[in-house]
Amino acid sequence: MIRVSIVGASGYTGAELAGLVHKHPEFEIAGLYVSENSNDAYKAFSSIHGQFAYQIDRTLIPISEQQIGKIVAECDAIFLCTPHEASVEMVSEIIKAGGVVFDLSGAYRLSDLSVIKDYYGFSHKYPDLLSEAVYGLAEWNHAQIRQTNLISVPGCYPTACLSALKPLKEAKLIDSNVLPIINATSGVTGAGRKAAISNSFCEVSLNPYGVMTHRHQPEISEHLGNPVIFTPHLGNFKRGILATITLKLTDGANAQQVNSVYKEAYEGHPLVRLRQSWPSIQSVERTPFVDLHWQFDENTGYLIVVSAIDNLLKGAAGQAMQCANLRFGFAVDRGLVN
Repeated sequence: MIRVSIVGASGYTGAELAGLVHKHPEFEIAGLYVSENSNDAYKAFSSIHGQFAYQIDRTLIPISEQQIGKIVAECDAIFLCTPHEASVEMVSEIIKAGGVVFDLSGAYRLSDLSVIKDYYGFSHKYPDLLSEAVYGLAEWNHAQIRQTNLISVPGCYPTACLSALKPLKEAKLIDSNVLPIINATSGVTGAGRKAAISNSFCEVSLNPYGVMTHRHQPEISEHLGNPVIFTPHLGNFKRGILATITLKLTDGANAQQVNSVYKEAYEGHPLVRLRQSWPSIQSVERTPFVDLHWQFDENTGYLIVVSAIDNLLKGAAGQAMQCANLRFGFAVDRGLVN
């Protein structure tokens, strides 16, 4: 059995991960942890996440950076569901102790120190680790994921958007003179479990936020290798992301070519579903899949592609488990689908 510890297990993503590990035939929970100042310290995990009552009967243990070495010695891998400020230091300690880490924060997703400073507001102290980190977009970086001890799990919006755009970029079908325009809407769980007026029940509506400043824009652009215009929206539902992307293709592109590109890109990847109708939140909610559908107008050369994921699963915990499966030699969908 692969023994894993989860840091930040009181949050939505940490809870999803605990559930996935609990039911995985080759993994088991070694420990569930929260930060040393967390209000959830020493609480029963199932008292916070009642769906796991009588299933995951563990106490949330508070830890500090100084205890990381001890945790590494007691398990085979650590998942960090922590804010980027905490992940920056914890990742360094885990790697120093010889551990395997799957970081679900944004701390190691970008390579440019100045971009990190601009979008995350801190100076990254570990540029060597940044260059060592493998971006955990499971369908595209599977070979590198198998060979590294530091996997930076992508953000939820980038997962949805890159899944839709990378086949086209790799096939050199995106017109470099016209930026792809992404309008994406996320459920409120994307903001995390911490209470705030902006995500309280009576305040949530459908509205854009982070316009031209959202930290997932440079992440999408870097890992696509193409600049984009990205506008996120908050939806009045709990979970899921729907991204509608409009882009101009190169001259001479045709519908058959687009269809072939997507089919070839995702053949043999069981968690990507090429749908015959437009995806919806309902079709992916509580599943590990990304659903894609598109339509190409040969008269104008414009393509519209829609991507749908569950932000907590394919956009976070589910993709982290895909990466863990790859890293430890199991089928990529092991423990995620029957």
